Amino acid sequence: MGQVHKAFMLYTVSQSRAFASFNRQMGSLESPTIAESGSAPVTSNGDQKPPTEDGIPLNTAYSMEMTPEKLPESDSSKRRRASRASMLPLEVGTRVMCRWRDGKYHPVKVIERRKVQSTGPSDYEYYVHYTEFNRRLDEWVKLDQLDLDSVETVVDEKVEDKVASLKMTRHQKRKIDETHVEGHEELDAASLREHEEFTKVKNIATIELGRYEIETWYFSPFPPEYNDFLKLYFCEFCLNFMKRKEQLQRHMRKCDLKHPPGDEIYRSGTLSMFEVDGKKNKVYGQNLCYLAKLFLDHKTLYYDVDLFLFYVLCECDDRGCHMVGYFSKEKHSEESYNLACILTLPPYQRKGYGKFLIAFSYELSKKEGKVGTPERPLSDLGLLSYRGYWTRVLLDILKKHKGNISIKELSDMTAIKAEDILTTLQGLELIQYRKGQHVICADPKVLDRHLKAAGRGGLDVDVSKLIWTPYKEQG
Repeated sequence: MGQVHKAFMLYTVSQSRAFASFNRQMGSLESPTIAESGSAPVTSNGDQKPPTEDGIPLNTAYSMEMTPEKLPESDSSKRRRASRASMLPLEVGTRVMCRWRDGKYHPVKVIERRKVQSTGPSDYEYYVHYTEFNRRLDEWVKLDQLDLDSVETVVDEKVEDKVASLKMTRHQKRKIDETHVEGHEELDAASLREHEEFTKVKNIATIELGRYEIETWYFSPFPPEYNDFLKLYFCEFCLNFMKRKEQLQRHMRKCDLKHPPGDEIYRSGTLSMFEVDGKKNKVYGQNLCYLAKLFLDHKTLYYDVDLFLFYVLCECDDRGCHMVGYFSKEKHSEESYNLACILTLPPYQRKGYGKFLIAFSYELSKKEGKVGTPERPLSDLGLLSYRGYWTRVLLDILKKHKGNISIKELSDMTAIKAEDILTTLQGLELIQYRKGQHVICADPKVLDRHLKAAGRGGLDVDVSKLIWTPYKEQG
């Protein structure tokens, strides 16, 4: 499938601001409530409309001669009801409006369906993709959440694509592919369709990890014996996963780990970083990738983790060291990659941990005496996070530096690859090409404006607390 990645690796951004509210601490937060069938719909200003049937308010006062029970059903209502019944069950590929957890209706596409009872065509649940949003919001919905009056005719997408492709020039088709293949730039069109077909339905709905119950975002290829379980229970220290709560409780009485396996290479306050060798701790590495794939969409998983080091960030207390996120890197990268995968677990997002992990990867590169860059392709959110980091680091130096400075000097100071520096400064319109060379134009007011737009830098890495020997020098 397109570019093949060497090991069970994934890539995304950990700073998913839009979706942090999906995860809740058990017993402390409730899921957003979705109005049940028969409840009053909510208007855009938050007021509730009175419930209706066929457009007639149910709380309307009637005379004795015409009570609600005696109202005749109009011909149009009968036709509408018959039309709705004839379209059930909805076909895969149907487009329709669906009531989401915000109480509003959004356009969706039916990805899959399943029968929940055996009595009639309405006894189906539908797995839908909200076409306005990322795939992480795909979910199973009940029929009463769908507005059947908005159903669009099902079109055979293969035929539709074929007709459309005949009308497009090769250049137009390439531009469309580049625009719409979000997060899957390494896959060709056929591989992308295969990936989406294989991963179209989330197999695990929620997981329990430590104190948290977390809603998952994507499909993860757990072993087949876990296919029928919508919730899995993870040991937060060794990352073994189980089907039932009782199994986890028995495991926790026997598990003697209180932190990730491997060496603690950093501790500052309550934060610790552990380096885990995939070759020495193969099961842990594979379990970590199973877990991470539930929140990352755009990497193919493989089972060889021997070639990678995992850097697991933890919050520590008297109960142990609790994983909040991690990044991984190849032990030996010919492409100068200093990071292969990065993830902050949803309950810990929007706390600066993702930016900390990016900064930490560059501090390791400085220790190695190398420049580094993240493995490509970057996801859309991953690119935003890295651009934010590169912008803050580079502009801080430009503000403080007196006199001229070259891209090579910036690269030596930051361990950021020259190509990443060049594209970042070009994106900020701070660099020009004059007389055969690039010239940095650093107006202080412009720098301040860009720094403000880049946002805060997150948690700082205290380099004095980093005790680490590069892998090549280890015995």
